Amino acid sequence: MAKFELRLPKMGESVAEATITSWLKDVGDTIEMDEAVVEIATDKVDSEVPCEVDGVLLEKRFNINDVVQVGDVLAVIETDGESVPEVTLTDTEALDTIQAAEEIEEGISEVKATVSASMVSNVSRFYSPLVKNIAKEEGVTQEELDGIAGTGLEGRVTKNDILKYLESREHSGAVQQEVPISKTPEPIVPDVKMAAVPKVSSGEDEIIEMTRMGKLIAHHMVESVQTSAHVQSFIEADVTKIWNWRNKVKDAFMKREGENLTFTPIFMEAIAKALRDFPMMNISVKGDTIIKKKHINLGMAAALPDGNLIVPVIKNADQLNLVGMTKQVNDLANRARLNQLKPDEIQGGTYTVTNVGSFGSIMGTPIINQPQVGILALGAIRKVPAVIETAEGDFIGIRYKMFLSHSYDHRVVNGALGGQFVKAVKDYLEAWDMNREI
Repeated sequence: MAKFELRLPKMGESVAEATITSWLKDVGDTIEMDEAVVEIATDKVDSEVPCEVDGVLLEKRFNINDVVQVGDVLAVIETDGESVPEVTLTDTEALDTIQAAEEIEEGISEVKATVSASMVSNVSRFYSPLVKNIAKEEGVTQEELDGIAGTGLEGRVTKNDILKYLESREHSGAVQQEVPISKTPEPIVPDVKMAAVPKVSSGEDEIIEMTRMGKLIAHHMVESVQTSAHVQSFIEADVTKIWNWRNKVKDAFMKREGENLTFTPIFMEAIAKALRDFPMMNISVKGDTIIKKKHINLGMAAALPDGNLIVPVIKNADQLNLVGMTKQVNDLANRARLNQLKPDEIQGGTYTVTNVGSFGSIMGTPIINQPQVGILALGAIRKVPAVIETAEGDFIGIRYKMFLSHSYDHRVVNGALGGQFVKAVKDYLEAWDMNREI
């Protein structure tokens, strides 16, 4: 018999540690190759660590809520054979394999998927070891499992799918529920049933425990307010040209690129240009020193179905054309809603943008995302009467306008710089070329 050490794999250049959130296996349990053993969480992304070998769980080195460093031994697996190749942090190819396995809940090997599916399912569907374990523990029959609509790759049933089914079964009191298999993935609502358990306190009141992500967000918000001297500048931008141009090109863009052209990538392009014009807005503060960033990495605050926020980052945003920006925005926003972001995709932001207009707000006073020094809130686009200045005189017309709300750190950004920056964003938006081709 040999022993294999399961280590915390590298999850991105800027991710050095993770928190143990759940053990999926107990000591003495049999583990198959590529089967998830433990769930971990970085700042905002949850993922799983799979095992690279077949064996039996011999020892757990950490408890739930322990913080683990990259490379630490999470568990010891007893295996057959005399020796087991150990993955080290210097083995780049092996680390890439581990990271891929961590990011894809349904498993890595399509060959293994086909073999497993033919053995366990009457309809040749693949079920990940995690899904099969949940089904076994909750008494879900194979017939029930085959009836669950899968939102994963090629209609596979994900962890969220089976948990959502179990919740609906519990509420309905049904022993078995047939659900037609769907080929079209629908948005997945992250599982909050396990994280936030309401407890009746007295009368009609109840105490609801904050989710792990909610606690992290609360901590970051308080820390930011205590760290930075927040001040705001507001400006109104006329985006009539952008409104009309987008309506003119969006259908052709969808047909050619297969992407929905929203206003967000247009605004992000203008913000990236303004940051290039005012590089002292693209900085961070560390103690009494200022770090001037070489790259412009735009954070894009995205709302999750459970009400929390996550900020995926568009790297080198100033180097993207509008097509590339649109693809980046759509991809990150979609995967954020599906809880499929990689840890490194929410790291390294140098400036953040939040769209409060998506909730109907015309303006806001956002809190800075530390250690950055600025954040821009995009208000709702409104059709309003406005004074239009022309060479022939002024007149009243209907225009599409929006407020830009700029929060910045007054320790290092004075009012002139903060105001000039948001004015530059406004100027780029209002100077939009109606004949622009993409």
